[in-house]
Parts: sequence; C-alpha cells; structure tokens
Amino acid sequence: MKLNLTSILALLMALLLAVPALAKEAVLKDARLWAGPDNTRVVFDISAPVEHSLFTLKNPGRIVIDVSNASVGKLMKSMSHSKGVVKAIRTATRKKTDVRIVLDLKHDVKMKSFLLKPHQNYGHRLVLDLENKSKAKVIKTVKTTNKNQRRDLIIAIDAGHGGEDPGASGYRGTKEKDVVMAIARRLERLITAQRGMRPVMIRTGDYYIGLRKRVEIARKNKADMYISIHADAFKDKRARGASVYALSQHGATTEAARWLAESENSSDYIGGVSLEDKDDLLTSVLLDLSMNGKVEASLELGDYVLSELRGIGRVHKRKVGQAGFVVLKAPDTPSILVETAFISNPKEEKKLLDSRHQTRMAKSILRGINRYFVHNSIPGTLLAQRQHVISKGENLGAIANKYQVSAQALRKHNSLSSNNIKVGDVLAIPGG
Repeated sequence: MKLNLTSILALLMALLLAVPALAKEAVLKDARLWAGPDNTRVVFDISAPVEHSLFTLKNPGRIVIDVSNASVGKLMKSMSHSKGVVKAIRTATRKKTDVRIVLDLKHDVKMKSFLLKPHQNYGHRLVLDLENKSKAKVIKTVKTTNKNQRRDLIIAIDAGHGGEDPGASGYRGTKEKDVVMAIARRLERLITAQRGMRPVMIRTGDYYIGLRKRVEIARKNKADMYISIHADAFKDKRARGASVYALSQHGATTEAARWLAESENSSDYIGGVSLEDKDDLLTSVLLDLSMNGKVEASLELGDYVLSELRGIGRVHKRKVGQAGFVVLKAPDTPSILVETAFISNPKEEKKLLDSRHQTRMAKSILRGINRYFVHNSIPGTLLAQRQHVISKGENLGAIANKYQVSAQALRKHNSLSSNNIKVGDVLAIPGG
C-alpha cells in the first residue's frame, strides 16, 4: 500500500494527538498541612507534574481543585487532614480520569497555587497557599517614644527552617527545625528578662517562611540585630563544633562556607517558594550571593558570639566564616548565622536535645550580643547609657566603686532586688 504525502501527514497528526492520552497518570499520594499565624500551606505529594485548576464556593466556604489525568493513592484516602483554616480535605474521581479535591474552610482566604519540581528528598509537589482574610496580619512594632524617652533594642531571632523544610537530620532522627526552635525560645526568654532589650521571633511555630520574608519581618519590626540559629550537618559524622557566619561581599571565605550557604539558601526550594510571579531580574536578586550589608558590624558581632561559644564547648572554625547567605542580607542590620553544633554527629545531636545545653547555648549568644552593644551603642536606646558587662569574680560593690556611684543607686537603676549579679549580664550605670 502506497501512501501519498497527504496521507503521511494525516497519520503523523493522529499520532501526535494520541500522545496526551498515553501520558502517565499522576498519583495524588499524600497531603501535609502547615499552619502559620497568617496563612496555611497545603502540600500535595504527586508522582508527576499535573495540570490543575481551582475555584472557590461559599456557604460553606470551600476550595475546589480539579487535577487532570490523576488518581488518589491509598495513603491520601486513609488520612484525615485538618489544620489552620482547613477543616477537612475530600477527594473524588471526576470524569473517570481526573481527581477533584475539596478543601472545607473555616473562613474566607486568599489563595495561590504552584508546582514544585523534585528537590533533595522531595518529589513533585502541588502547593496551595491560603492567606487569612479574616485575620489582619499582626506585626509587632516598636512603640513610638518622645525625644526624652529611651527605647529597647530589638533583637530578631530566626529559628531556621520549619514546616515543609525540616533542615538537617541527626542519627536519631532529630530534626534541625525542632532543636533550633528550642534554642531560639530560650534566647527569647533570656532577652525578655534583660533590661533594655526586646526579642522578635521570626517564626513562632512549625511552619516555613521564605528567606527574604524572614528579613522583611525583621525590618518591619525595626530590628537592631538579626540572629539566625541553625544546626550544621556533614557526611563525616566526626565533624563537630559550633560555627558563626556573616554575609560575604566577595564570595565565600572557604569551600565549606560556600557549600553551607548553598545548602541553607536551598531552603526556599525545599520549603516551597514560588518564583513564577517574579521577573527574571528579581529572581536573580532573590538568589544573588553578593548583596551588600553591614558586613563589618556583622563580623564584629560574630567574633563576640564565637568567643562566648568557645567557653561552652568546641568550635568548628576559629574565625567567623563568610558566604552569601540570603537570610543575612538585611542591608541595615548586623546579622549573623549561628551553627550551634553538628546534628550529624551523634554526640552533638545528643547535646542539642539536652535542655541544659540549649540554655547554655542561648546564654552564650546573649553574652556575645551584650558585648557587641557595649562597644556599639545605639543612640536613643536604654543600653546607650554607660554599661558594664559583668565578668567572673566581680561583685556589685566593686563595680559601683569603679564608676563612682553607690551600690544602692546601681541596684535601683537596674531594678535589682539584691546584690546578686550574674556573669554576662549588662548593668546600666546611672548618670550616663
């Protein structure tokens, strides 16, 4: 049988049209929900990329997602999903080849969906971000003061990772996001108890915040300092010790610092940040590793913190490292990243789970912060007065004599109920 050119073209066209029908069906395997103070994220694990559409219904409020050429896996069918603004998730087969997902809502939301490609331990994902409409976004702000009043220093505390992004994992299965939050909470309590400072937690629970969003939260809160807390990991389980890093303007100081920065910066891909609504120029800025910041101030702060960390255990590097950490790119705030230990080292993993070690770590970070502000006071703040960092062996009477004030005046000025003082605490000296 001979085919003319027209017949051949018709046959090729028929084959091309048949290809979509032969495409592999995607399986909706599971769903995970992460609830933050302002939004709820729903992550669907899927076996392959999918085409989807969504719309909302009212009375009661629902979101409907139609997924083409897909089926529902056993795990997804058997699980109950309820968190944040989502009351329940239901699925059903539609048109024999498609899946309809219905999210029952507690109240109205703004929504956005996007697909994520496989990255590290994650496969394809369909992500749905639900922003609360009924709850205005709460951002703690510094209270305005008159010219004669002094304000607290604002310390932004960033517990790394969270939610969809667990960070590194230890031999026992310990997740980085959990232990760094525990240390961050202890640091928060210590700062709250100290006169002249106020903490701002970047994340307050187990949910993910994009790296640039973390910086934005700190800036909206008018933070004077940014402390990002993490736990390191390496393929060699013998690696151990704490490290401190600052932003680099000219590339990483070591290959290890470069690798670590790339690992931490990939959190946006793991946690799930959509770049689809940003142009190429902005996307390059989001991932750029050379934005300027207050590098000199950050290095000084890092030196003080690293020095204090030496007092409670081994440090991995003797000097503050530098690399292009996205989360340290606030242009007007001294910012450091503290790698508290190697969670990949079984002994250090055990220490990270120890509440007493967590407290020692938080106290060391705070002592480093105090030392920085003693040498770099900010006008208009309570700690811009004359200050004294208490050293080992000192007592209140000796400190009072040094500054030619009475011990009674020193107690009253610092709201002390007795002469008992602690090493590392900062005393404001009256008359400054």
